[in-house]
Amino acid sequence: MLAGKKILVTGAAGFIGSNLCHELLRLGNQVVALDNFATGKRENLNSYVDNPDFTFIEGDIRKLEDCQKAVKGVEYVLHQAALGSVPRSIKDPITSNDVNVGGFLNMLVASRDAGVKRFVYAASSSTYGDSKSLPKVEDKIGKPLSPYAITKYVNELYADVFSKTYGLECIGLRYFNVFGRRQDPNGAYAAVIPKFVGQFMKGESPVINGDGEFSRDFTYIDNVIQANILSLLTEDEKAINTVYNVAFGERNTLNDLVGYLKEYLAEFDSKIKKIEVIHGPNRLGDIPHSLASIDKAKELLNYDPKYTLQTGLKEAVSWYWENL
Repeated sequence: MLAGKKILVTGAAGFIGSNLCHELLRLGNQVVALDNFATGKRENLNSYVDNPDFTFIEGDIRKLEDCQKAVKGVEYVLHQAALGSVPRSIKDPITSNDVNVGGFLNMLVASRDAGVKRFVYAASSSTYGDSKSLPKVEDKIGKPLSPYAITKYVNELYADVFSKTYGLECIGLRYFNVFGRRQDPNGAYAAVIPKFVGQFMKGESPVINGDGEFSRDFTYIDNVIQANILSLLTEDEKAINTVYNVAFGERNTLNDLVGYLKEYLAEFDSKIKKIEVIHGPNRLGDIPHSLASIDKAKELLNYDPKYTLQTGLKEAVSWYWENL
């Protein structure tokens, strides 16, 4: 088990980052948290601020000095800080690049100079781009379809160079449509599951982009936490300095997703079952279908995801009902 380590989590006030902080503290580690609250929320960290094993630094990965301060004395980095969202990157590619590429490079340089043992970072399934092959296998990618996808691919290239040139151990985790507790349902760039949950709870009709037959490998947050911890623990040389798909390994259409959400939310409010969805145009930069092969992570990291879409949704819906 992972315990007694000093670990930096960047983007710690965000959805995935705050969940990682929770689990690392629960396991008995010291956690340093870095965030600038561009998209993260202070309330996600409120329950940790009085914990003597928790240190928060308000800072921006675009500033090298903030990164250097955050990595001081740290053994491991879980780099989650980024500007997510394909539509956001299409609207403002410069800021996405500054944060996701410039900020990533700052974190690599700071980690290298501080003697960090291992740098585990959030990569993205968007890297597969226009590749039509299913399931997605790590060494077969297509051309990126958005500025966001470009930035996440550049992260992988930089990590590879830093591992080969400077000996910094790097592991990239290509997340596939992560969902779960603390994921923000509000804002123009909210992810589909919390957004739909929030709309159903208000009695509103969600808008599906296209006919609803686009499919995704939806991945519950606890599967992602497991992959991150396994990436810190592995001592297998073949498992380090590479990238992994982090998913469940099944795909569901958006129409499937809506059906499950209505069913599980109807247990709290039966009227939700009757809410109809609206179909809009397809969204620019969207990949039609996404399904991960998780064989590599299973073999090299002993990754064993426990949550299907359905079991994860039941947990998430219950959390949203209590917290929204």
